[in-house]
Amino acid sequence: MVLRKTLTDAEITEQRELIAGVFKMTLHAPEIARTAKPGNFLQVKAAKANTLLRRPLGIADAEGDNISLIYRKIGKGTAELAELQQGDIVSILGALGNSFDESFKNPLLVGGGMGLSPLLFYAQAHKNAAVLMGGRTSSEIFWEDIFKPFAKEIFIATEDGSKGEKGFNVALLPKLLKSGKYDGVIACGPDPMMKKAVDIAREYSVPVEVSLERRMGCGLGACLSCAIDTANGRKKVCKDGPVFKGEEVFF
Repeated sequence: MVLRKTLTDAEITEQRELIAGVFKMTLHAPEIARTAKPGNFLQVKAAKANTLLRRPLGIADAEGDNISLIYRKIGKGTAELAELQQGDIVSILGALGNSFDESFKNPLLVGGGMGLSPLLFYAQAHKNAAVLMGGRTSSEIFWEDIFKPFAKEIFIATEDGSKGEKGFNVALLPKLLKSGKYDGVIACGPDPMMKKAVDIAREYSVPVEVSLERRMGCGLGACLSCAIDTANGRKKVCKDGPVFKGEEVFF
């Protein structure tokens, strides 16, 4: 499906800090909310921003006339977004990119850090997805409560062992795939995590999709700032992705 790209100003209906430095922003954007699919993203900046370029943020939820984004304050652009409050205006371009495969009957979502944000939209839409989430400490597993209403099962790993299994989340993946319960893996997070997920899924002959996170200038494929090499040649993450077949990506 070819998305209709909309450039519009959207009012913030909610902005709250979930943990230190991580925010959830909900926007009133009816035209985009009604057409967005899990895996799509927006290019976002404050309407009165001091920064020139928008920031790419995966859509965490689209319900009714509203879209939600969950993002970490990591630079000037997201710092400006984090200062905004309910009633303020942001400029958004979207929905952009392709979407996840929703034909899997029993998908396993594998996410780390802010990579769990676009996976949340998938879990809400699919209703039969399990989630394998990871973080450095228990404080980063605030996602568990957010996913609970939508995920069939939730598996957790933290690097320090403060919640769930100790270690990286992908260390649990062989056991889960060996069960034969899952017919597809969808991963989003740090590149090393996704590469490991792809390698493990291949061992068990389970198809896998990955959603790449890259710096983007335009979000429309013109500036080439997000171009990557793949098994099928040079691709643009914003236009050809951000969702790719796992075996296609050179990590």
